Amino acid sequence: MDAVGDDVTSRSYLAASALIAIACSNPAGPGLDGTAHSLAELEERLETLRGNLKVPGLSVGISEGDRIVWTAGLGFADLEQHKPATQSTDFHIASLTKGFAGILIVKLVSEGKLSLDDPVTKYGVSIPNNTGIKVRHLANMTSEGTPGQSFSYNGDRFALLQKVIEAASGKSFAQLVVERIVQPAGLLRTAPNVYNDAFAASGLNRDAFLANFAVGYNASGSSFTRSGFPTEFSPAAGMISTVEDMLMYSIAIDSDRLLTASERSMLFEPAKSTTGTTLPYAIGWFSQNIRGTMIQWAYGYWVGNSSLIIRVPSMKRAFIALANSDGLSSRFPLGSGNLESSPIASEFLNAFVFGNAPLQ
Repeated sequence: MDAVGDDVTSRSYLAASALIAIACSNPAGPGLDGTAHSLAELEERLETLRGNLKVPGLSVGISEGDRIVWTAGLGFADLEQHKPATQSTDFHIASLTKGFAGILIVKLVSEGKLSLDDPVTKYGVSIPNNTGIKVRHLANMTSEGTPGQSFSYNGDRFALLQKVIEAASGKSFAQLVVERIVQPAGLLRTAPNVYNDAFAASGLNRDAFLANFAVGYNASGSSFTRSGFPTEFSPAAGMISTVEDMLMYSIAIDSDRLLTASERSMLFEPAKSTTGTTLPYAIGWFSQNIRGTMIQWAYGYWVGNSSLIIRVPSMKRAFIALANSDGLSSRFPLGSGNLESSPIASEFLNAFVFGNAPLQ
């Protein structure tokens, strides 16, 4: 694989490369004090962060109510071909796939096809030293140690829900995602991993899909090397989508196209530990009170890709960021439930959730 130097990166990357040595105490890098006061300023600040975080291409967007109000493509989806990232570029979304699985789980519970209190062994899930692990423990990341006692983010454990979903429904996870989420939400550029046989469930043309796909990269100093992509697909990771589609997905979650009001409540209700402590995770989503506001969010972190979705139900606002390196997530303790450790998340939260920046 060939390393790609700064000469083929976009806009401000040459200037930003001097800032790449990011101190742990200031992971956003220098020059980002304060808060954006407009969408134009947000875009400028995200462009600086893109360079600081070693992200070749970044697609971002915001929705409010039932409409997409802003999108932007920054940098390149393909550095070698100088192909810009846009709002319709396809990216791996990694662990944002868990949110899709969460929706399917609550639908199956609502339909009486499974119970969150079913033992996972009922569905053929075998876990060494199983001490009473239930479906809810896999779904809300409390299956390690004493089941239900504490939260520990574990994608491998979450992936075991594939057997639960498929046994309860009689269909493959890929089929259900397409039939129950992708099609009802009108997502035209969202599908199971294009490098996995599960992609066939989408009914899309593989070659056409690949032509719009962002190339994955690893950062090495001030250059990038093509990374390739994982071929796996499960409830834990593997969906591919665009910023536009992910914003439409979030809008659909708030409508009755995907979930009833009671199903939404089930999906986003934070787990309680066995001692009554509120935990940061619900079913496939982090769900937390942050500075007095309920925030529903998820992040993705995999080879050659990273991603972020933030939903603010009280404002009916959502923010999406998709990247073709691991730079959005690799430096930050997001898995512990610390959303504000992400400078990308903080830019949106400070300006458009806790601040007064206008969405126009």
